[in-house]
Amino acid sequence: MKSTDTTDTNSAKGEKPARGLNRVLGLKALIAVGVGLIVSQGIMAQMLMGVGIAGLGFFIPLTIAFLVALTYVASFSELSLMFPKAGGFSTYTKFALGHFPALLGTYSGYVVVAMFAVPTELLLVDLLFDAVYPGVFTPMVLGCSVLALFTLLNIIGVDIFARVQTILAFTMIVSLAILGLTATSGIPDGRLVSETLWTNWNPTGVDVFALVTLALWGFVGAEFICPLAEETLSPEKNIPRSMFLSVSIIFAVFVAYCLGAIFYVPTATLLGSPLPHVHYAKAVFGDLGLIFVAVAGLTAVCSTVNTTLAAVPRMLYGMACDGQALPIFARLHGRYHTPWVAIVFMACVIGLPLTFLSADNIGEMLISAALCWLFAYLIAHFNVIALRIRFPTMARPYKSPFYPWPQILGIVGISYALIHGSPTPEMAASVYGNAIGVLFLVSVCSFVWIKFVMKKDLFSPSPLDIDIEIDKDQA
Repeated sequence: MKSTDTTDTNSAKGEKPARGLNRVLGLKALIAVGVGLIVSQGIMAQMLMGVGIAGLGFFIPLTIAFLVALTYVASFSELSLMFPKAGGFSTYTKFALGHFPALLGTYSGYVVVAMFAVPTELLLVDLLFDAVYPGVFTPMVLGCSVLALFTLLNIIGVDIFARVQTILAFTMIVSLAILGLTATSGIPDGRLVSETLWTNWNPTGVDVFALVTLALWGFVGAEFICPLAEETLSPEKNIPRSMFLSVSIIFAVFVAYCLGAIFYVPTATLLGSPLPHVHYAKAVFGDLGLIFVAVAGLTAVCSTVNTTLAAVPRMLYGMACDGQALPIFARLHGRYHTPWVAIVFMACVIGLPLTFLSADNIGEMLISAALCWLFAYLIAHFNVIALRIRFPTMARPYKSPFYPWPQILGIVGISYALIHGSPTPEMAASVYGNAIGVLFLVSVCSFVWIKFVMKKDLFSPSPLDIDIEIDKDQA
């Protein structure tokens, strides 16, 4: 990925900053990261599930989710540029709230979410190609091949990752936009648009506000851009812009995508199939739609795996540098200057659940992951408030507008989504059981590490150190 930015000539030439990572990522590459992590096969299916449950009424929680997403983008933009570190979430939180919230939020919101969500995506791509090309691929061979390929590419270097990610994200977004816009341009049985929308207004009679969590799952992940701060050109400009543009692009595409589904796909199909997007594409394009959705689905899962293996290992790398994780995660590849141990570890974390996952628990796993992720977002909003109080005069290259209202609205919106986390009463026990179980396990592990390895207080915020101030000035 070439950049025309000349404000940091040494970084542009690929020279290593103090901690060993290369600055090579520009605005387009970062947007590709944000879009690529947000849009996945699971999201394609979840959005259609929302349409199947609430019809046109789903656009109410979809819009609310978009507005809540803007609040987390504002908070993460401020935090990431105050502390432009690869550690990302853990770095912000240790200065705001202490080490225990830092470890709890990072592991539950990112490492565990990757363990829940990414294997689901790999399973979905296998199901997709088995539906489109029955019997051609051996089960799990395609998913495991995707994981192995992008593990290797991320070890080779972030510049390789950026080139591949831009192509994947562009292909995926254009595919979804074409599908949605084509579907909204006409109705197959000739009915009037107004009639179609009216008959599909909340067909199951569900409380649409109960679907906010499901809709929010369609916007989580833009902050995966933040751990790439040490490898970003002009981060003070590109990080906020890329996150705001990512969620805005996604919202526009989802509106067209979901509206088209109302016209073309029966409610029973949207709710009864683990791959409703396959039926959607076939209804719009006929047999050609199967090829179309195969391309969109494969690029989506590749993009998700690629972005996860770029961002989460860098969180572990930064945490290891700060003593919050195993020191081995701080090792960089001698030739490529990438955190290869952390990358391989995350590949194993993603690959292990593939041995027991099935199509029956895809929705449950994705929503459980969403709850853990939203918990981390809740902490992020409190981080902004705590740091504004603790360090009111500290330099902030980006300041959240209208503070503290975005943070207050974000806290309220996310709290509501956490309380109403299950889209149906039948799923509540398993969804909350998974999320609570994970949070408990991570809490115990974090407690033991902080008290007996780090020998630190759980909730005492760390004092600012000279390294943070130097790096902040170089951002």
